[in-house]
Amino acid sequence: MCRLFGLSSAPLRTRATFWLLDAPDSLSRQSHRDPDGTGLGLFAADGTPHVDKAPIAAYRDRAFAQEARQEESVTFVAHVRFASTGSLDVRNTHPFEQDGRLFAHNGVIEGLDQLDRHLGDDRELVRGDTDSERFFALITRETRRHDGDVTTGIREAARWVAANLPLYALNLILVTPRELWALRYPDTHDLYVLERPAGGRHGSRHLDHSGSHGRMRVHSAHLAEHPAVVVASERMDDHPDWRPLEPGELLHVGADLHVTHQIALPTPPAQPLTLEDLHPDAAASQKAA
Repeated sequence: MCRLFGLSSAPLRTRATFWLLDAPDSLSRQSHRDPDGTGLGLFAADGTPHVDKAPIAAYRDRAFAQEARQEESVTFVAHVRFASTGSLDVRNTHPFEQDGRLFAHNGVIEGLDQLDRHLGDDRELVRGDTDSERFFALITRETRRHDGDVTTGIREAARWVAANLPLYALNLILVTPRELWALRYPDTHDLYVLERPAGGRHGSRHLDHSGSHGRMRVHSAHLAEHPAVVVASERMDDHPDWRPLEPGELLHVGADLHVTHQIALPTPPAQPLTLEDLHPDAAASQKAA
């Protein structure tokens, strides 16, 4: 299953080190379970988005898989991909960038011809073949239509997809230079949030999060002294305050680290999909290892 990770330390820039495929045992074995790409998105001090991503399996390039990426940003988004739509290509690898925002998604949306028609001229925002980037384009259009209100853009785009297209899951993380949004919909996949005080539960610890099966590891000495909000597809340490987002919950972390949330999609999808409904490759991409 694809893995999502987002972090905000707003308003402060944080230095963090990411290992997007980090396993203590067999990189080759675990990369066959998530074989289709890794990516990390962040922002320079002037707000310029930067994405480091590769559409390769770790067993093909062990050096890339093990390389530590030490970066500084207010917000980060990371993704490990198991392809459900679109070829193994950098243009299909998350995160995606549009209008200076970065986006990653875990799930499956079908009915892409209908979505393309609905996008119309805004289909030009999409450079690859994925359902994820098309959905991001719809969010971008709705955000533009609502005067740059990203919360409303996500809500309106997700509601349209939920009402009109066959849908398995819409979990997402979207970041700007100082803000972060996360959506879990419906209840297909988990998505967790941790509002982490400075130093964590003990008040003096750096951040050191590790996902299961070596999917992803994140380390930050800065967060021994500063609070942060973390969103991830799984609990990544033993901190007791990890909380699962509710189905349909849209979370926003503001430029002052203030967290708000709403149930943006209170009803189930009109055309829910099960694993049995999906193409075998898409179904495999949505199964937890």
